Amino acid sequence: MAFIKEESEDMKIEAFRVKQEDFEEQTDLMAVKEDSQDPNETDVKDLHEKQDFFTGEISFCCSKTEKTSSQKSAQKTGTLSHLTCQQCGKSVKSRENLNIHLRTHTGEKPFICHQCGKSFPRKDNLRIHMRTHTGEKPFVCGQCGKCFPHKATFYTHRRIHTGEKPYTCQLCGKTVNRKGNLTAHMRVHTGEKPFACDQCGKSFVRREGLSKHMEIHSSESCFICPQCGSVFTDKKLFESHLITHMGQEPFMCHHCGKTFTKKANLKTHMKIHTGEKPFTCEQCGKSFRQKTTLYTHMRVHTTERPIRVCLV
Repeated sequence: MAFIKEESEDMKIEAFRVKQEDFEEQTDLMAVKEDSQDPNETDVKDLHEKQDFFTGEISFCCSKTEKTSSQKSAQKTGTLSHLTCQQCGKSVKSRENLNIHLRTHTGEKPFICHQCGKSFPRKDNLRIHMRTHTGEKPFVCGQCGKCFPHKATFYTHRRIHTGEKPYTCQLCGKTVNRKGNLTAHMRVHTGEKPFACDQCGKSFVRREGLSKHMEIHSSESCFICPQCGSVFTDKKLFESHLITHMGQEPFMCHHCGKTFTKKANLKTHMKIHTGEKPFTCEQCGKSFRQKTTLYTHMRVHTTERPIRVCLV
């Protein structure tokens, strides 16, 4: 009887130890909730005790998730393969990663740049951002020596040397080296112009186009065409534009004598004499003198605006 009593006392001590450990863990859980401000986190009031009839082990069980504290302890020590976000279902490998992920839902950005005030959800995001202030560019291209502050930008730059163009337009087959370039290219097909001038309402396909346009409104020395009202910030472009109204064609082809208002038009024309066709279709190998002609041809290979063939 003394042996049974002694064993019973040991079980009570062990049960108290388990309960105390689990209570400390639940205190940690409350701290995580307080930090993340996530309304879906488990609250202490949703916990109730469970005692195993055979082992005497006391654990806390969540009434919402039906997970015991021993299971959560296993998650904390990494014996389980992953933790799951209760809001979106995303799985992560550690509690630290889960806490970081929860900030995408709460909008919390605890890491603040003391130079410009910009805030970030992750410490490494702040570290990378600081390079904009320090001028640090640790990623150096081995072929041209150009330096970059970000690894992603460096990898994108290397495609200039390798010729890699992993992003392909499904409508016309054009390939580009950046995902952003593909997004901008798709607007050629959709007609979307999301970048609008807040002063005159003119819209542009690319942000760069809007930035260039804004110089018209900000520049003190802009050139306005007296004939049509077109505005130019570059004097050479303005002078070239004026020629179109004057009827002058100062650029002459020395092979056939044809004249043009713009030098670029003469350059395109010269390909007729040289036979140069630099724009090649990657699907059938046919070549063209002008890029626009290639784009028109690519519709033969896609369902966009099918070419009508006369059968007579």
